[in-house]
Amino acid sequence: QIKLRESEGGSVEAGGSLRLSCTVQGVSNPYVLAWFRQIPGHGREGIAAIYPVVPSTYYADSVKDRFTISKDNTKLILQMNNLKPEDTGTYFCAIRTERCAPPLRKGCYTYWGQGTQVTVSS
Repeated sequence: QIKLRESEGGSVEAGGSLRLSCTVQGVSNPYVLAWFRQIPGHGREGIAAIYPVVPSTYYADSVKDRFTISKDNTKLILQMNNLKPEDTGTYFCAIRTERCAPPLRKGCYTYWGQGTQVTVSS
């Protein structure tokens, strides 16, 4: 059974950093892994994705040069630096075990974590 579980999020001031992790169980080599976030009143937005075999990474413009996605064994990592109040939201990890593109499209992903809250204050 495939399970994804995010680490606890947190609250930081603008300009600060947070590191999220997602433990992936039940699959050894997912085709693509990603982080999404959801802001109240908005849809779930893909912000970073990684194809671990290639390897290659993709970022939304809103987080490029501030966030870094990586994979370490069974964990998917999102390092978030220079956080802004508009980064506040619920963060979800997601995976797909088969080919799919584009990598930041929500419909690509079949397995999701439960979400974790990130709050950035100004």
